[in-house]
Amino acid sequence: MLKQRPYLASLVLGLGLLWIKPAMAIEEPKYEVVTADAQFEVRHYAPILIAETIVEGDMDAASSKGFRLIADFIFRNNQQADSDKKEKIAMTAPVTVEPQSYKIAMTAPVTVEPQAAESSMKTAKTWRINFVMPSQYTLATIPKPKNNAVTLREVPSKYFIVHKYSGFNTVSRVQTKTDEAVEWATKRYYKIIGTPQLSRYDPPWTLPMFRRNEIMIEIAAPN
Repeated sequence: MLKQRPYLASLVLGLGLLWIKPAMAIEEPKYEVVTADAQFEVRHYAPILIAETIVEGDMDAASSKGFRLIADFIFRNNQQADSDKKEKIAMTAPVTVEPQSYKIAMTAPVTVEPQAAESSMKTAKTWRINFVMPSQYTLATIPKPKNNAVTLREVPSKYFIVHKYSGFNTVSRVQTKTDEAVEWATKRYYKIIGTPQLSRYDPPWTLPMFRRNEIMIEIAAPN
């Protein structure tokens, strides 16, 4: 299967390198659960700093390409703010992929606002891939990417509908889970204001039943 899809091989290799020390804790963004209902949650996330890139292709190909670009940045293709030194940045979780309804020119400053919630995981050809940066950094102190395809951005505090599930992520399954999240939010009168995002937390050797996947959709602050 990997011979038929070489980009999957590179994604597996990259993820394996990042999770090579399983004993080390992987930092995740901080949030509070506002509402919980079986596999659904409403979460209030604290502000975060992300490294992101915009890539084209289907979901699998874009995930692999974006992962490699940002992994290259955190594996020292960077420059410290006050010197010429490089710095290895710790891996965090999750890795997030989000469909975009248009392409952002990579020569311009990248400030990607969420697109309409109806953006389709099946039909999207442009994607935003992002890693959350360790909380020890600020935009002023984090090493800067040498590749201008990778940018850093501060994300303010936000509310999200989160749909949790396990198993593998085919495009059709991700779309089904996205539709379920939208339906759950709509029935409870939450105002959707962001594009659906797929967040993945696990190294590639994790058994399907133990995989942690989440569809996240930004909503307006609940009343």
